[in-house]
Order: sequence, then structure tokens, then C-alpha cells
Amino acid sequence: MFGVWAPGEEVAKLTYFGLYALQHRGQESAGIAASNGSQILIYRDMGLVSQVFHERDLELLQGHIAVGHTRYSTTGSPSFENAQPTLGPTPFGTVALAHNGNLTNFDELEALADSRSDDANRVVAEATKKRTRTRAFRDSSNDTSLVTELFATEEGENLTDAALRLLPQVDGAFSLVFMDEHTLYAARDPQGVRPLSLGRLSNGWVVASETAALDIVGASYVRDIEPGELIAIDEDGLRSFRFAEAKQAHCVFEYVYLARPDSVLDGQIVHGARTEMGRRLAQEFPVDADLVIATPESGTPAAVGYAEESGIPFGQGLMKNAYVGRTFIQPSQTLRELGIRLKLNPIRENIEGKRLVVVDDSIVRGNTQRALVRMLREAGAKEIHIRISSPPVKWPCYYGIDFATRAELIANGLNVEEICTSLGADSLGYISLDGMIEATKQKRDRLCTACFSGEYPIPVNNTPADKGC
Repeated sequence: MFGVWAPGEEVAKLTYFGLYALQHRGQESAGIAASNGSQILIYRDMGLVSQVFHERDLELLQGHIAVGHTRYSTTGSPSFENAQPTLGPTPFGTVALAHNGNLTNFDELEALADSRSDDANRVVAEATKKRTRTRAFRDSSNDTSLVTELFATEEGENLTDAALRLLPQVDGAFSLVFMDEHTLYAARDPQGVRPLSLGRLSNGWVVASETAALDIVGASYVRDIEPGELIAIDEDGLRSFRFAEAKQAHCVFEYVYLARPDSVLDGQIVHGARTEMGRRLAQEFPVDADLVIATPESGTPAAVGYAEESGIPFGQGLMKNAYVGRTFIQPSQTLRELGIRLKLNPIRENIEGKRLVVVDDSIVRGNTQRALVRMLREAGAKEIHIRISSPPVKWPCYYGIDFATRAELIANGLNVEEICTSLGADSLGYISLDGMIEATKQKRDRLCTACFSGEYPIPVNNTPADKGC
């Protein structure tokens, strides 16, 4: 997500470049909404940022406020209807909203929205009379549209009041960037599961899912949006509100895989954390080998750390096609398997006859590693020792990562030796949970480790399998 308040700037273009820097977080659809102070226009479609937007599209999105989103579907379907930002009428104007995360009390919120349906219809009718362009409520299968709908019937004198009333009723992981015609807002759930940062332009403000997006648009990093905090930015400046007590539990998988290595999370550069994970992995699972290689790109920092700690040379054993996206977040198994072969190709000259340490960030389903071992064997590797810079993923994530059922997780039914055999490797080693956490330089009780430990910081009993964002 990316949001900007900057009078006099080309906010749509700033948002475009911000989303470009955040493309790794979602590759299915992209959208930008912009306000000129009297109306909000929105453009969104399926595809990458560079495929969705052209110069003429951005020129139409005039104004001084913009909100953008790149979508990575977790449990919601990949479709145009689910593209963000969402747009809807409220008693205070129009709201355009982008969301990163998954809500865990969807059914409760849906029941609340249903009980207010007459009020929602009234708001739509009044907006139509005013010739305000609106969208039908609940025309998608994700929880973002539901939050947008609830804004339409929330009480208060303005959207700030409505947000402060609504957000305490929302459970789960949510980093939100939204706006009406005059004000940019950002909010983060009380656990702060997903990242959200605030940056300063010379004549405005920026909020983004990661600090790397601030760097791209020339904004200076100010601070993270605090867990349980709502901020509002308009011509009167920046205001901060507290809607819930902070109970920090940041997602540790952001350090392992999701975030860009040049981003900063809680004061720690992600690249440094991943390199340290590799060093600790070498300490915990040493092996005699000739070459350390990475599964590019997310495994590279840990592979460098492993090589530095072990003294085994680091080299390039796999060539990555830069034009193929992350296989992990493709929406179907067929596309994942095809993506793996399109994405990676072994460099035979570097690996033939070699004993290899292959470092990757995680094993979720095992498809990438199984195909990778097969390719390396065919290219002449003598031995293949897989090292993983995160512990076994044994539990589903209900907070916005695409491994939602235990049946999908290879580590759920097999022990390490059995996984090694399944992959066809000579040995397999996972970093310990303590080693991974220590590498992040964060306190254990301030991190969500649910996918590794089964300890969920937010109750998940009310999470329908088909309604995530």
C-alpha cells in the first residue's frame, strides 16, 4: 500500500513509483485512487503495476491526495472485483481504502453490516442523488469491501470519528491506508502484524507498507505507524489518535521473506537480519562442501551469511529470470510449478561435480525445492545440502500469508529426515526458532511466530476460509 498527501505534486505518479517499489508484495492487481478536493477518481485492473498503468491513465488521476495498492490474494479469489483500493460513499463523502492483512472476525463484521443494510442503502441513495460515483457494496469476496461498507453507516461528525468508532471492532491483521476527498488516513492493528511506515516530503507526507517505497519517491523516513494508531493528514497537518492499546506482535516472516531486503523493520535493516540468519544457520548445521549457492533472490542474503561463517566460497549456481514473479504467491499450484521452471535455471559450469550448500529462506509446500534439487542433479551436482533460514512451517497463517491450511504444509506431516528424502537432497537443516528470532534483534514477545510455533497472538476461531483479502 502507498498513500500520499502533497499539494502541488503529481500524486498519482508518486504513487505509481511507490507501488513499483512494493510490487514484490502483490502481483495480481493494482490500483490508484486520487482526490482533487471535490471528487475521487480511481483506476485499477488485473496485472502488474507496469501493465495496469500508462502515462495517460496517471494524467487523469489529478489531485493532491492518492492511495494505491498492489494485491496478493491469500484466501480471497484473484479477480477484478477484489482489486483495490475499494471505493464507497459515506455520510462524510467518499472513502477509498486499501488494506494489507486478513481480518479474523469477518462473520461478526458481516452480521453487523447486514444489520445496518437499510442505513447503507440510504447512504448510497443519497450519494446517487448528489451524483457521486459509487460502487455496489459487497461486490467482492474480500474483507476490505466489508470495512468500506461499514464506514458508510458508522456514526460521527467526520471520517476520523467514524474510523475511531469502527476500528476497535475490527480484529485480525490490518494495515490500512484510506482517504476521503480532503484527508489521508493510515491505521495499524493493535498487534502491528503488517508493516506501515510514515515518510516526509518537502511539501507533504507519504505512508507506505515498506520504507523502500519511501526511498524511491525521495521521502525521508519519519517513523512507523504505531500498533493501534490512526493518523490523519490534511491541510491542518498530521494528527495522531489511539484507537486501541498496543499489543505488539510483528510478523517474523516479514524478516524471513516478505519484505524487501533494503527495507527497515523496527529499526533493523532486513538484509542484515537475513545475513545473520545465514550465519547462525552455518553454526547450527555445518557441512563439508565446495560451494554455497542461493535460491535467488530471497535466499541470497542468508547464503552470503552462511558462506561468511562457514568459510565455504559463495557462488552463483542458479540463473534467475528477472521477468518471472515470485512463485510463492502465484494463486494456483499449476502456475507455481510452471513458474519454478521458468524462474530458475542451473549454471552447469559452476555446479557440475560440486558438493553444494543450497540456501533458501523457507519451505512451505516443498515444490520449489523438489524441482530445484532435480534440476541441480541433472546439471551434475555431486551432493546437495539444503539449508533453510527459517524453522519448519507447520501452522497456517490467518493474517495475510498464502498458506492457509495445514494440509498444504510439508512440515506438518513429515519430520526433517522425511522432508529431506521427499526433496531428494543429501541433507537438510532448518535454523532454530531461537536462532531466527535472535537474528532479527527483536524481542520474542514482540513477534508473531504462529506459522512456526502455533502460538497465535490474535484469536482465529472466526476466520472463514474463503473471505480473506
